[in-house]
Amino acid sequence: MWFRNARVFRFTKPFDISAEALEEKLQGDAFKPCGPQETTRQGWVPPLGKHSDMLVHSTNGYHLIALRKEDKILPGSVVKEIVEERSEAIEIEQSRKVRRKEKDEIKEQVMLEMLPQAFSKNRRSFAYLAPQDGLLVVDAGSSKQAEDLASFLRKSLGSLPVRPPAVEQAPAFTFTGWLNESIDLPGTIELGTECELKDPSEDGGVVRCKGLDLKADEIRNHLDAGMQVTKLSLTWEDNLSFVLDEELGIKRLKFGDTLQEKLDDVDADDAAARFDAAFALMTLELARLIPGLLEALGGEDRSAIIEES
Repeated sequence: MWFRNARVFRFTKPFDISAEALEEKLQGDAFKPCGPQETTRQGWVPPLGKHSDMLVHSTNGYHLIALRKEDKILPGSVVKEIVEERSEAIEIEQSRKVRRKEKDEIKEQVMLEMLPQAFSKNRRSFAYLAPQDGLLVVDAGSSKQAEDLASFLRKSLGSLPVRPPAVEQAPAFTFTGWLNESIDLPGTIELGTECELKDPSEDGGVVRCKGLDLKADEIRNHLDAGMQVTKLSLTWEDNLSFVLDEELGIKRLKFGDTLQEKLDDVDADDAAARFDAAFALMTLELARLIPGLLEALGGEDRSAIIEES
């Protein structure tokens, strides 16, 4: 079980919870399918799927959870067609114009009638709590998806004192410094072949580069013109590759051959054991990567974090 993305939240004060207590809290918001007249619903599901009915999978103090969201899908074109047909019938029968407000009411009625036969779209989002590291890590491609999971987890727990981590200097400043060589690139990091540059002016443009030497003249020319690097592909200790953005979002996370070889040593016929081994390997690597990245980006700003007494 490898995360493809990592959106990180920092606990702002000491927070610890046992697997048993977390399981009990999440059970109150376990997933239930949409009712006949519901358009969306979400709740917690077992991370191991059919291999376990537990809502929390814990290894080495890391607690893995999974949020399932169901959305009912109604084809907009079909709804529109039915609304137009009913509106036209009213206009003919009653010799009057159907106004916008009435059309909206007709649309709402049509959607209620169609919901029981609507298709369902399901999505699972994974995350893990790392109390010993003071982190919540969400496998989400966008900050909104990560925030939605954190918000629902806060509802289930009653309290979740987290926020995205802050660094002492703007990530775009550091990224730009790495490429124009005004800031030393840490020895643990290698540049990839992809970046995004933005003109910081109000109407500034965006340049996206792929498959290039990021130290090449064409990149340097954009930097000399005042553009800033807001997204950068990196390799960490030859073991993890990813794209890091200015919000500290880690995307397209790929784990190297060393981790895969360790996973291959696990009994392939035991799916649960293999899942557990992958989760253990992943969390240990991310436990090294995340603080390492924060340090490489100028150090974490912990001024708003309450430390243990």
